[in-house]
Amino acid sequence: MQTRFDYGDQVRLTRNVRNDGTYPGMDPGNLLIRRGSVGFVMNVGTFLQDQIIYTVNFLEQDRIIGCREEELIPADEPWTPSQFETRERVRCRLNLSVGGEIRVPLGAIGEVMKVIRNEEAVQYHVHFSGGQVLQVPESVLEAAPADAEMVASVTHATEVRHG
Repeated sequence: MQTRFDYGDQVRLTRNVRNDGTYPGMDPGNLLIRRGSVGFVMNVGTFLQDQIIYTVNFLEQDRIIGCREEELIPADEPWTPSQFETRERVRCRLNLSVGGEIRVPLGAIGEVMKVIRNEEAVQYHVHFSGGQVLQVPESVLEAAPADAEMVASVTHATEVRHG
């Protein structure tokens, strides 16, 4: 397996890492390291012989965490912070439309499938009820209440087509 990073490389975490129950002294689900944090690769290993795992020392947080390769980028690579991350639930602040047709109404709940960062703005692929997956700017989303459910019930959105 080809590794992207090596011992001593400075890396940035691209998503929040929570305790899966293997980090001592903290409850499962607790936030260990916040996305955007920078650390140094201490070790490179594998999990189940097909996933590369990096042991990363986050000096500022005084934590050593195992990170998957897809969770890391070089620390000097451009980084645009985002309000949400993959798997977070969000709510529309506006009606979302494609080609003038409202696809997702104001207040609808969705789940972030992908975070798209560029130097100007952050956008997301969001899965809404009814199978709708739209690419939407961060400015039209807010955090969904903890008890919110996806309901079948859009600035401009771009429909995301797979296949």
